[in-house]
Amino acid sequence: MKQLLFSLILLMLGSTLKAQEPVPSANEILKEAYILAKKENKKVFVMFHASWCGWCHKMDKSMNDETCKQFFDDNFVIRHLVVNESPDKKNLENAGAEELKTKYNGQNQGIPFWLIFDKNGNLLSDSKMRKAGQTEKEGDNSGCPASENEVSFFISVLKKVTTLNEQQLAIITKRFRMNEN
Repeated sequence: MKQLLFSLILLMLGSTLKAQEPVPSANEILKEAYILAKKENKKVFVMFHASWCGWCHKMDKSMNDETCKQFFDDNFVIRHLVVNESPDKKNLENAGAEELKTKYNGQNQGIPFWLIFDKNGNLLSDSKMRKAGQTEKEGDNSGCPASENEVSFFISVLKKVTTLNEQQLAIITKRFRMNEN
């Protein structure tokens, strides 16, 4: 009986300690992602999101849809950084994520806001749609692409940073256009 009680106490203590593990920092997440990207010869797709963000969930659902998940998995190490959480969930935020978002001119953008890096950490693209003549600081966040204009922009980015073919890009286009409804 003593052994059973002792085992239960250890189990409860372990669960409590596990629940209190700190959320990894943005730097830790990116460091791990770059190591994996180098190993697998992929790009790093970073999405800033929050638990309450419906469009963030739509982005995840679209990228994980069975029709196109493999296209994203074959080309990217995908990582999420939590920002802009509600006051009762601030503990979910990744330290340094907001600063990283600001570094890449995302401070006045909604979420999801995404960045694509090469395996060495060089920025290749972001989610900001720019008109001719706009600087890297300007542009409208495409977030989770849904409208024809947003999806066209997203496809142009994918053409630039991946080797996806026209048929694969058409499948991604069809899936993301479903987000408008």
